[in-house]
Amino acid sequence: MSFSLTAGQAGDGPAGRDLLRQTDWSLCPDARAAIMDRAYEGDQTRQLALDLHLEPVVPPKVTRLNPWEYDRELYKRRNEVERLFLRLKGFRRIFSRFDKLDVIFTAYIHFALAVDALRQFA
Repeated sequence: MSFSLTAGQAGDGPAGRDLLRQTDWSLCPDARAAIMDRAYEGDQTRQLALDLHLEPVVPPKVTRLNPWEYDRELYKRRNEVERLFLRLKGFRRIFSRFDKLDVIFTAYIHFALAVDALRQFA
């Protein structure tokens, strides 16, 4: 799992493409698909996923002239990420962003992810 912090006014698409580029995909040999929100359905992001040998699983916006097919069953798994965000927001320090420094905030996110992973074994 990887994540990055961006400024509040930063767009999702460029940040998502940067994260896809920076990810070491050799550590994820079983990765076959990139399940994305509609915010990432742009042509650039979809092409980058294809260039990385990942199947882009994202529904087209309703305004698309040439919509594409996508794996609807696989797209349903996107809720797992949304549920992770919900669990992380259970940590008051994350949802209220008490920390001023990005390095401290990032460290606490790592801590919360570790606690969340350990809870699954309990």
